[in-house]
Amino acid sequence: MTFCSLLRKLKAIYPQSCLFLLTLLFILTLDPLSISSVARSGSLRDRAQNNDRIVIGMSAAFQGSSQGLGIELYRGSTAYFNEINQTGGIDGKKIVLRTYNDGYNPNPAIHNTIDLIEKDNVFLLFNYVGTPTVTRMLPILKKYKNKNIYLFFPFTGAQPQREKPYNQFVFNLRASYRQETQGLVENFFKIGRKKIAVFYQIDAYGRSGWDGVKRALENKNAKIVAEATYRRGTAYKESLKEQVDILKAANPDAIISIGSYAACAAFIRDARDSGWDIPIANVSFVGSENLLALLQETGNQTGKDYTRNLINSQVVPSYEDTSIPVVKEYRQLMDRYNPKPPQGIANENYEPLPYSFVSFEGFLNAKLLVTILRKMDRTPQRREIEEVVENIKNLDLGINTPISFSADDRQGLDRVYYTTVKSDRFVPLKDWKMWEK
Repeated sequence: MTFCSLLRKLKAIYPQSCLFLLTLLFILTLDPLSISSVARSGSLRDRAQNNDRIVIGMSAAFQGSSQGLGIELYRGSTAYFNEINQTGGIDGKKIVLRTYNDGYNPNPAIHNTIDLIEKDNVFLLFNYVGTPTVTRMLPILKKYKNKNIYLFFPFTGAQPQREKPYNQFVFNLRASYRQETQGLVENFFKIGRKKIAVFYQIDAYGRSGWDGVKRALENKNAKIVAEATYRRGTAYKESLKEQVDILKAANPDAIISIGSYAACAAFIRDARDSGWDIPIANVSFVGSENLLALLQETGNQTGKDYTRNLINSQVVPSYEDTSIPVVKEYRQLMDRYNPKPPQGIANENYEPLPYSFVSFEGFLNAKLLVTILRKMDRTPQRREIEEVVENIKNLDLGINTPISFSADDRQGLDRVYYTTVKSDRFVPLKDWKMWEK
């Protein structure tokens, strides 16, 4: 239903001019995100979005065992969007981030994506969290190809959205899991730790990381010496002693974990409780600060240190390094706005983190998206998106690493960073020799 046809219909229902005008005034005061109750897919909502706001959609884990990932990614992005909206928006248009909780589960992510496209008429999709959710919603993007719906900067390093046929619908900022795991394997081999075992989440995410480790080892004429899995959604309180025993029996030199913070922290806890002090590495998705908080809490209760010999790869630089220009900006805006988790869908008991690698990534995602939106026409159209992004070359976001895209490369960054725990926080890892064998 178009805007004009909507008016004609209302006038037919309310022929008295005074009542008609009052009704029209009521409709025009509705939030554009709620106006679907009057005109589900009509141009009235389109017009509201185009005139005074740009609505983008996010489906992520805001509850459950991985809630810290969705919440912190959202908070980092919101800090930057708040600053943009407070200083005039995008050519006067405010950025509105429409959010849904999927609990890090594929089926809700599918339904949320359809609602964001059909019901909320979002301009684009943004900040999705996790491989099992993203891989399941990719066919939806293909279905809506004629609408030019794109997913920007998902929080996953998996391959499906980086390869045909779905890479044409997704723009990534972060390095891939293949790059993260290759770097971990390379560094372990340099210090003589060549027998590597893998602990991973038994789904698309875990298998993607497992495949990265396998490929990296094959390049070294080596194989994974042992592997153990866990189910998505495993809570920290659960025992993972069985997985520890499986890997321990193979006597590996190091472990690479592909999981989320609750399960990976539980695995580390049970490994240390068994007396096993082997180096354990995690990829960026784990959520370093949430993992660390769980281990520190348990350590305070037991008097043991569970944070030794941990290595986490990251896809953004350290938010502790204030010599990096954008780090200063990130910390200032996080302090200024202290963004809250999305109301109504996030766990009310969650305690937000002052800073984190996840919220810093969300901040960079938002900063890059704003840069893209500002390169578009004053009345942005979805059909412009692809050409605008593909023409971004050597963009400086303030992280001392240029960002580029092309028709053949939909990933902006390739760099991987490494961190370890010192003084109760993850800090840049500059020397792996402490684990030399």
